[in-house]
Amino acid sequence: MSEIPQSRLSLYSELIRLNRPIGILLLLWPGLWALWIAGEGEPSWWIVLVFIAGTTLMRSAGCAINDYADRNLDGHVQRTSQRPIASGRVSPREALMVAALLALLAFLLVLLLNNKTILMSFVAVTLAALYPFMKRYTHMPQLVLGMAFGWAIPMAFTALQNQVPAVAWVLFAATVIWALIYDTMYAMVDRIDDLKVGIKSTAILFGSADRLIIGLLQLLMLGLLLWAGLLAGRESWYWLGVGAAALLFLYQQWLIRERDPDACFKGFLNNNYVGMALFAGIFLDYF
Repeated sequence: MSEIPQSRLSLYSELIRLNRPIGILLLLWPGLWALWIAGEGEPSWWIVLVFIAGTTLMRSAGCAINDYADRNLDGHVQRTSQRPIASGRVSPREALMVAALLALLAFLLVLLLNNKTILMSFVAVTLAALYPFMKRYTHMPQLVLGMAFGWAIPMAFTALQNQVPAVAWVLFAATVIWALIYDTMYAMVDRIDDLKVGIKSTAILFGSADRLIIGLLQLLMLGLLLWAGLLAGRESWYWLGVGAAALLFLYQQWLIRERDPDACFKGFLNNNYVGMALFAGIFLDYF
């Protein structure tokens, strides 16, 4: 009998993508950038731990909601056809229960923070719940994803400073642009299947101009990061971090040059190193 719960837990782990933590990392890096800048290099470690745990829980809940929303679509897309709901191994009701439990745990963590941050968490939950359904109504669901992933930035500033200064909104804008960059690469992997099923994405919207538009977005993000560095009074290590991100963007352009799905997926994954390089620059600059 003890094997049955283990089997369900294994399926739930697959449902929330614990075996593929790239989504958690892409959500986590902007929050860490903001925590270190808001805390001037010395953020409260208790608040850092709360944000790391909350990020993991909310990203996991978002995956469950996403699979529930796409339960009738994933089976028609090669890359997603074996997801737990699409393959019939987890019921839609189970997925909603998992998402609700994880979101509740994340909210309990937020209650440990100040009132302004608690209020801002309701925006985060709304954005996370809306995103999975946007691909039916707009070719830019990635924009909503960017806002959902970037909302950790103003929350980090309110948690540490009880305010949201200009530098926070510039970092937020950079994160929204970043999501457009990496999630367009991700959508390029599924573009053929998405066209057949009727799923909308920036990869379909941009068409043959995808690489050019991604390149322009990469330049825009780098510009916003430079602006944020000036507002935060950062120095050489920060600029080296931005420079490393620029080199990684060049590498991503090389990866997606043929629009090969596997190479585009590698380009998407490479953005983890972009977030890491930028955090390393911020951390070392304050250190």
